[in-house]
Amino acid sequence: MNSDHSYGVFARYYDLLTENVDYEARAAYLDGLIRRLHPVEDCLVLDLACGTGSLSEALARRGYDVIGVDGSGEMLNEAMGKKCESGLPIQYVCQDMRRLELYGRVDVTVCMLDSLNHLPGLPDVQRVFERVSRYTEPGGLFLFDVNTLHKHRVTLGDQVFLFDLDEIYCVWENRFDGEDTVTITLDFFETEDGIHYTRTTEQFRERAYPRQVLEDALIRADFAVEAVYGADSLEPPSEDTDRLIFIARKK
Repeated sequence: MNSDHSYGVFARYYDLLTENVDYEARAAYLDGLIRRLHPVEDCLVLDLACGTGSLSEALARRGYDVIGVDGSGEMLNEAMGKKCESGLPIQYVCQDMRRLELYGRVDVTVCMLDSLNHLPGLPDVQRVFERVSRYTEPGGLFLFDVNTLHKHRVTLGDQVFLFDLDEIYCVWENRFDGEDTVTITLDFFETEDGIHYTRTTEQFRERAYPRQVLEDALIRADFAVEAVYGADSLEPPSEDTDRLIFIARKK
């Protein structure tokens, strides 16, 4: 997650609000790509913007050595709770991904769940690409996904979603700016007695970019773009694809 935001209440309920995400399936998809494109022993994977650690855990269960980096301490608190339960040897680091610093290089970096869309603008994305490039072994992979302009304009648009759960009531409101950015406002209503509620509001923005703009940014960061797929597939994207998967290799 983007470190410009604390994600306090959102961090506590993130897993509930995104329970439709199948992390095991996502890990299996990434595992297939890594084994096909960069099969190395003792593969070290950086899970960039790891959030609450669900994907880090799923990758670690598949035998990868995993470093999880996120800019939100609240999100990492949730991740550490999972690590304490699972006992998996995942290393978590609280860092802004635009200022990534590691002690050595990794074989593969993954950055999933539209984390790059949370950055304020293209210069920030470029800085992330350059930091990932610095800490990636030559020939290593950078796998990431992004929301498309189509998703922002059509799927998210000016939509409102309601989550009426036992633990929380949440109003999720999107506002599309007409170009490339969706502003997301989350109103959380928490109660201890079922009668009195406390309201907390958190807001963040997601910006989408044309595919060619991101490919050019990768090339400037010394990556070669090997493929761009539609969401969790090995098929080329179409005009109505909501999410792109980029596969880049460090030169």
